[in-house]
Order: sequence, then C-alpha cells, then structure tokens
Amino acid sequence: MRRCVTAELLDDDLGTPAEVADSLRDLRHINQWFGGTRTTIALLRQVAKRCKRRKLSLLEIGAGEGEVPLAAGKSLAKRGISVKVTLLDRRWTHLPHNEVSSVAGDALCLPFRDNSFDVVSSSLFAHHFEPEALRTVCSEALRVSSCAVVINDLIRSRLHLLLVYLGFPLFRSRLTWHDAPASVRAAYTPEEMSSVLTEVPSQHVDISRYFLYRMGIIVWK
Repeated sequence: MRRCVTAELLDDDLGTPAEVADSLRDLRHINQWFGGTRTTIALLRQVAKRCKRRKLSLLEIGAGEGEVPLAAGKSLAKRGISVKVTLLDRRWTHLPHNEVSSVAGDALCLPFRDNSFDVVSSSLFAHHFEPEALRTVCSEALRVSSCAVVINDLIRSRLHLLLVYLGFPLFRSRLTWHDAPASVRAAYTPEEMSSVLTEVPSQHVDISRYFLYRMGIIVWK
C-alpha cells in the first residue's frame, strides 16, 4: 500500500463549529479506545527512566485539545512522575480554553529558545508532513528539548485501513469519516520513518510498534 497524502478537513476547520467539535471528540475517543494514550504513556515512562527524571516539562506540538499528553500526565502522576504540559497548535480554535498553557505557533519554526522543555511530543501529527518537512519538524523539536522528542503516530497498512472503515459507526463527524482513512493512507511504516529520521541530528532513534497499528518513536538528543 503506497503512501498517499490527502488534505484533512479538521486541519483547516473545513466544517461547521458543531462538526469540528464532534471531530475533536472523535479524535479523543480514538486515542482513548485504540491505544493512542497508552502509547504516549509508555514512551514518556521510557524517557523519564533513561533521563532519571521524576518531573518532565513537555511541549505537545500539533496539540489540538491536548487530550493525549494531559491524560498521559494524569496516569504518570499515579506512578510518581510529574508532567507539566504546554500545548502548541497553529490554530487557536483547536486549543482548549482552560488553565492549560497554550500557544499558537508553527511546528516548523517553534517560538521557543533552545532546551526550553525536557520533552517535545506529538500525537497523530507526523503523518501530515512529507519527509523533508518532517525532518525539519523533528530538528526543531530537538532544538527546544533537552532530553528527547516523542512521536506517537499510525502505521500504514491495508488491514489498518479496513479497520478504520469498519469503525465508522463509532464516529460522529463527517470530518472524521474523511480524515481517519486519510490519516492511515498518509502514515509512514516503521521502516520509512527510520529512513526519514536517519538525517535528523540525534544521538539515537528508537522505534517500536504498539497496540492496533500505533508506532512509538523516541528521538534522543
């Protein structure tokens, strides 16, 4: 199955406010039900263990409502690991309006100084970029992190695409009906991701497979 990139409707709010809200809700459920949050929890535990940290400052890029890092932070707090989350998205409309620190900005040129956070993470974000742009995103993320960059994304396969179509009755928004299969088609395989990240100025890259076609990547600084 060849990689095919199609513009996703939620990225540009191409729907009514109700449809956008429903699509964000669908995305939250996808991460809760199908392993997205568990993948980020596992990755952050590895970072905390290797870096010997009980407190982590984390910047989530392409954050949307930030449900994945915030849920991961709550889970890790029960294990004695504190995660202070800052959310970044290019659209204010996607960010939550609560006490969480939020910034509108571009992942290709992050508005932060070097080593501003322990970890820079993303969830279902990497597949939006072509290889060269993805390398730029990862390099920028490495610049503003002091420990590692954590990437949580999908693995492209025909079976995964079939499962997405079978899951349509679970989704509420027409945006999700378009974007969910588009995300699978645009996703990288672990082998492709390894090739893309070879040229990123990192110390080491770990790539693992997780539940239901999730890929977890740690780019060590």
